[in-house]
Amino acid sequence: MTKFCLRVTCASTRGIVAAISAFLAGNGCNITDSAQFDDSHTGRFFMRVSFRSEEGRTLEELQSGFGPVAGRFDMDAEFFDESAKRKVILMVSRFGHCLNDLLYRWRIGALPIDIVAVISNHMDYQKTVANHDIPFHCIRVTRDNKAEAEAAQMRIVRETGAELIVLARYMQVLSDDMCREMSGRIINIHHSFLPSFKGANPYKQAYERGVKLIGATSHYVTADLDEGPIIEQDIVRITHAQSPEDYVALGRDVEASVLAHAIHAHIHGRVFLNGDKTVVFPASPGSYASERMG
Repeated sequence: MTKFCLRVTCASTRGIVAAISAFLAGNGCNITDSAQFDDSHTGRFFMRVSFRSEEGRTLEELQSGFGPVAGRFDMDAEFFDESAKRKVILMVSRFGHCLNDLLYRWRIGALPIDIVAVISNHMDYQKTVANHDIPFHCIRVTRDNKAEAEAAQMRIVRETGAELIVLARYMQVLSDDMCREMSGRIINIHHSFLPSFKGANPYKQAYERGVKLIGATSHYVTADLDEGPIIEQDIVRITHAQSPEDYVALGRDVEASVLAHAIHAHIHGRVFLNGDKTVVFPASPGSYASERMG
């Protein structure tokens, strides 16, 4: 039995859940997990359904057959195979904690993705990436060659068929054109609990303000710097006794965790854009399981 997923967004109205359930049951499918949200402020409805095709219906057959239901409710509907690994490109500069964490999670199967390339503007992690048998591309970025560098990056995206770019502490601002072309398909990790303490050195700002919580924010990248829809956030407690260096060290751990969780939510189809915000449904049972332990 093949496990599929259906994602739906549309205007809120009566009968949506009944129509989806009836369609799946009528096509020999058994729902194993379901989540829905009705946003009373925007009037939008969001639903994610995991199900097993128990009578051999293919993804194409289900997508085609669902047309009348989608048309009736003017839905945006997407079916996908939950076992298919999304093609992902990682981009990194000189801070490697997120890259190394993602490579480990990928290696043990905790992140069921296909890392098709790593792009960096430095050579620091070339050997690390090569040791994982992943193509490494060093594309230097300067003020004068930014357009050419981004064109080279986008060639790699198209040639590999990458569906998602992950900025694993990639310390370059992407152009508006690249953000628009990859809208909803670039995830960034920001070393701050947004929207507070934006900019280049948020931990120093937090230290100077004497905060008792520091955190990290993972969000979709838009043309507005660090203003994209937030996917995941988390915090770590600190005390007056911590130094600025402690802030950075503790921050690295929460950054890596938050970024991994955001990617996990995206690749499993749990994230829905809702204007400038997101709807993020809980993980389905078993989706965090790893293929192996080390």
